[in-house]
Amino acid sequence: MSNIFRWSYGAHDAPVLLCLHGIGSCADAFLGQRPLAERLAMRLVAWDAPGYRYSADPDDAPGIDGWADAAGELIAAESDDPVAVLGVSWGGVTATRLVLRHSELVSSLMLADSSAGAGTKPEQAEAMRARAADFVDLGAEGFAAARAQRLVSPDASDELRSHVVDMMIPSIRMPCYQWACDSMAESNHYPDLGRIAAPTLVVVGEHDEVTPPRASQRLAEGIPDARYVEVAAAGHLANQEQPDAFNDAIAEFIEDVTG
Repeated sequence: MSNIFRWSYGAHDAPVLLCLHGIGSCADAFLGQRPLAERLAMRLVAWDAPGYRYSADPDDAPGIDGWADAAGELIAAESDDPVAVLGVSWGGVTATRLVLRHSELVSSLMLADSSAGAGTKPEQAEAMRARAADFVDLGAEGFAAARAQRLVSPDASDELRSHVVDMMIPSIRMPCYQWACDSMAESNHYPDLGRIAAPTLVVVGEHDEVTPPRASQRLAEGIPDARYVEVAAAGHLANQEQPDAFNDAIAEFIEDVTG
């Protein structure tokens, strides 16, 4: 897995919490979860997905299956045991496909500000595919500046907005961003959610405009015994905007399912 960049935080022999970032981001989106790793005595592992920031580009479009399989290979390289998986947005869709394809690798699943995929409705799929064209037309700086406004709550600080922009600019590039958008457009996990056996938490920001709470509620309703939590005063990037409350929700869930 030398072609996939990841950083880790915590003791090497600690249980792993694997973090999968959103479609416009990178591993550093989870820097705010380092206190979570300390609280749980876990090792936080966050990747740059193949084709993102420091990770090498795939030879061709991986599709959501390919990204999920790459995450599975990373788990096998990092741990001898099943791991807890936290996916944000596109990372949550990837995490869902991972547990559906490789259930033996996942001990618990956390889907944050995520969805069943953009393939649930034709208009959503088309809008997702078209997003990469906006990236080409506006350039990295213009696209990041425009997109970031939808990713945080109305009351988010200017500092956070700038941070989201600065993180996005070096993280995404073509053709991988187009491939990632296509992978979302081709995904619809609703028919398969009932097959998920891993303990699951669905968490969403109260003011998420990208995947509103109702979409997350529906996601949770489709997964057997899934739990649902809303993070107050947070938008689509709840783990970055309200890290303390987000970390509390994740910690309480993991502490419960691990005894």
